[in-house]
Amino acid sequence: MAGAIQITPLDPAGFPHMPWKNGGGVTIDIAVTMLPGFSAGSWEGIVWRFSRTAIVTPAPFSDLSGYDRQLVLVSGEGLVLGTAVGEIDVRQPFRPVRFAGETSIVSRLEAGPVEVVNLIGDRSRVSIDLRCLSEGATIACPAGVHIIYAAKNSCELSIDGNSRELAAGHAMRIDAGESFAVVGRLGTAIVAGIIPVVRTSA
Repeated sequence: MAGAIQITPLDPAGFPHMPWKNGGGVTIDIAVTMLPGFSAGSWEGIVWRFSRTAIVTPAPFSDLSGYDRQLVLVSGEGLVLGTAVGEIDVRQPFRPVRFAGETSIVSRLEAGPVEVVNLIGDRSRVSIDLRCLSEGATIACPAGVHIIYAAKNSCELSIDGNSRELAAGHAMRIDAGESFAVVGRLGTAIVAGIIPVVRTSA
C-alpha cells in the first residue's frame, strides 16, 4: 500500500545455509528476492540477496557479473580484497565497501578468519545501499525494501519515532511505500536498502 511501512521480523532460526556460487564456502541467507519461476537457494534469478558469510581461508570470490555488490566486515579483522587494479581495504569492521560483481577478487586474511555481510543486487532492476547505524546516528531511508540486521550485538533503534529492539543475530525487513528515518539508540546495526530501478519508456 502506498505510504505504508510494513515491518516483518526475521528470525535466524529460519535462515537457510547455501553454498557459494563457486562452491568455496557457505552463505547464510537473511533475506532474498527471486524472479518469478526461480526458487530461493539458486544462483539464477536473484533480484537481490542479503546474507552473511564466513571466510576462513583466502579464496577467490564468485563471478557475479551484472550485479552490484556491497560488503561489510562484522567479525574479525584484517580482510583485504585483491583485484587486478589494486586492493579493497576491508580491514576494519563496520566500514562497507562497494564493487561490481564481475570484478575478479581473491581475498587475503591478515589476522585469521572473518565474517562479512553481503548485499548484492541485479543492477538492471535495483540499486543497493549498505550502511552501518551507530548510537546517536540517523539514516534516512527512501521508499523501497530495507533490511536492518543486528550482526554482532543486540541493538535498540527507533523507526519514525517508534522504538524497536533487535536481539543479536536477528533482523527485520521493512517494506516502505514512503521514506522514513532510523535512529540508532544502542549498538551498531547494518541497514541495507534495495530500491527498484525506475524504467523509462523510449
